[in-house]
Amino acid sequence: MMSTSNRQALHIALATVSDRHTPTSDATGDWLGDAIVKAGHHMYQRQILATDKYLVRAVVSRWIAEPKLSVVLLNGSTGFAEHNAVPEAIAPLLDQTIDGFGELFRQLSWQQIGSSAMQSRAFAGLANNTLVIAIPGSESAAQLAWEQLIQPQLDSEQGPCNFVGRLIRHR
Repeated sequence: MMSTSNRQALHIALATVSDRHTPTSDATGDWLGDAIVKAGHHMYQRQILATDKYLVRAVVSRWIAEPKLSVVLLNGSTGFAEHNAVPEAIAPLLDQTIDGFGELFRQLSWQQIGSSAMQSRAFAGLANNTLVIAIPGSESAAQLAWEQLIQPQLDSEQGPCNFVGRLIRHR
């Protein structure tokens, strides 16, 4: 439990999907990791993964099979560049898609970057009662997604609804 209220702490795995970042250059992963901990959640595991569709799918498959893990958060490799394959890697694993996540992310991005927002393939879904979220790799996109969409939905006190009850009920 978080120390100041009845909020439920979740176990979250974080992956940066990139061929160029290392643990010392992963500013977006650092920002997200700090935000996860500041929100009172537990960092289950953090990795940097190459932009290989099958590697990403294998790691996420392993994570969603972990009984303690509630959320998988991926950043990077969601755009239209030829090597970006996170949506293709993860889509076959999902039991349900959360269409509103990508729709809202692009709407909010539109306010910051205009028509370039249409090139985001940010998405979310549920797999084995684990929330799986994929966002762009830029720090500004990660901040936008975390602050306006992800963190509120991982807060058990967020009304009128949030994902926490669904995620912990099946653990």
